[in-house]
Amino acid sequence: MAFILGIVMLCSGLYLLLNSIHTTQSFTLAYGLFHWRGYTATTGMIMVPFMIGIGWLFFNPKSWGGWIVAAASIAALILGVVTSVHFRLRTMTAFDLILMLVLLVGGIGLMLRGLRRTT
Repeated sequence: MAFILGIVMLCSGLYLLLNSIHTTQSFTLAYGLFHWRGYTATTGMIMVPFMIGIGWLFFNPKSWGGWIVAAASIAALILGVVTSVHFRLRTMTAFDLILMLVLLVGGIGLMLRGLRRTT
């Protein structure tokens, strides 16, 4: 019974917490995706190797180099989009936050207690 109650509490707390998170994105094509030691890689700098990799694959589909260049470029674009997302917690009362955290952590505790073997 403790396990079921823990799942209900965990799901309720997780729902309330995730419902209170506001996401925004600051991705623009002119702005750089990656910053490393003062160097900024823009979207265009990532699209050039992608186009080369795609052209290489159309020329020779069995080429490992073309697959690596195209896959690395796609991975860099996806990583740039994901890292540009910002998460903010909406303004709430202390009671709301404490309620969410008690439901979340208390649910985890009850689930673990329900899984523990009694001797």
